[in-house]
Amino acid sequence: MKDTFKHKGLRQQLVNVLVNKGIKNEAVLKAIGNIPRHLFMDSGFLDHAYQDKAFPIAADQTISQPYTVAFQTELLQVKKEDKILEIGTGSGYQTAVLCELGAKVYSIERQLELFKKTNHFLPKLGYRAKKLIFGDGYKGLKEQAPFDSIIVTAGAPFVPKPLLSQLKIGGRLVIPVGDDVQIMTLFIRKDIKEFEQHEFGEFRFVPLLEDKN
Repeated sequence: MKDTFKHKGLRQQLVNVLVNKGIKNEAVLKAIGNIPRHLFMDSGFLDHAYQDKAFPIAADQTISQPYTVAFQTELLQVKKEDKILEIGTGSGYQTAVLCELGAKVYSIERQLELFKKTNHFLPKLGYRAKKLIFGDGYKGLKEQAPFDSIIVTAGAPFVPKPLLSQLKIGGRLVIPVGDDVQIMTLFIRKDIKEFEQHEFGEFRFVPLLEDKN
């Protein structure tokens, strides 16, 4: 669990790459600069930890590309104390970014192996989500709704209705929608039944799987 000056230097280089790719939110860049991403990866990939690439983790999942994490997080417009639902805990890296920004994070993971690993690992780094849940992300987390924002970190073939219904008025849902290639989509809740929709180009994610528990 070492974080060296070398790691910190590599992180700063990564932050510069993200700035060059168009990430502007200072708090998001600072979070990426603070979080030891190499600790979220299997030892075989440590040399690659600060490249702007996705890499395999357990259960056939991936740790997202830093640019994708930064892009999605920037779209959320996170404020301190925001109550955020994350669908797809995965390695916990995106969870850590949200915690670093001062959000109260509820995160759902449907792969038991990953859920157990991340549940044990995140607190060791000092990142404490309000709750990590083993469950079906398509259903959201009704008992804790409404949320200031919801982030989905896997490709969804469609937008799950429960997620839209669990947003506050003014709340934001960031979700990659599509089968093989996803369109990054932002929904802003304007009223009980009214949503504003924005699209932000193509991304590639592992699929969001339903009813697998």
